[in-house]
Amino acid sequence: MTTSLPWLEPDDPFPPTDGAWGTDSPAPGLLAAGGTLGVPRLVQAYAQGVFPWFSTGQPILWWSPDPRMVLHVQEFRLHRSLRRVLQRFRATPGCEVRVDSDFSAVIHACANKPRAGQSGTWIVPSMVAAYEALHAAGHAHSVETWVNGQLVGGLYCVALGRAVFGESMFAHATDASKIALAALVCLCRREGVRLIDCQQNTGHLASLGAREMERSQFLNHVARARQDPACTWKFEPVYWTELLPNPSAA
Repeated sequence: MTTSLPWLEPDDPFPPTDGAWGTDSPAPGLLAAGGTLGVPRLVQAYAQGVFPWFSTGQPILWWSPDPRMVLHVQEFRLHRSLRRVLQRFRATPGCEVRVDSDFSAVIHACANKPRAGQSGTWIVPSMVAAYEALHAAGHAHSVETWVNGQLVGGLYCVALGRAVFGESMFAHATDASKIALAALVCLCRREGVRLIDCQQNTGHLASLGAREMERSQFLNHVARARQDPACTWKFEPVYWTELLPNPSAA
């Protein structure tokens, strides 16, 4: 089977997403290669439901899978074990969630996270630099789990208006990344964000309530949500009440 792939020069527009490789191809969702990772290019990509994903030695590869894995924040599945973890975390002095306190540390930790079946990472140095620039421009954010002044887990995401795109998580302590994800869900509920893009289908994401959405539906959501005012990227302890009962009312 021969499948062509558009090559992008720095100023070329992205091809239509319905031209991405299909499920019968070697790499379903692959849309194009080449181009750059500058801030304007990344903003343009995410606004069109496209994201970069490539490994060391490869050109920049751009993806737009169909279907798309998304987490509707009202459908987040709070398992009993995670509920207990969050309750304990909320009640323990020295445990806190911070937002954008140390984006660089979060993305570097995600890049260095060992992954089953993989010898390397897709968060290559050029991607780290690109997303640090995107963060400096106000379009990328980190949600961080801190214990006694130490960063023990977290995630980073991209946001355009109220369109939120999850990228990667890490944990140096048990459940630390799940705590950060739960905090992001709470923040999104408070800010009127309907769903978080998860890009690819995994069993772990499905266990937390994520499900697939047709690409056309996802693109319609992004087109609307990115026009909304930007979220206030700050986490207050009271936000836990989006998932947990208020301690004073228990």
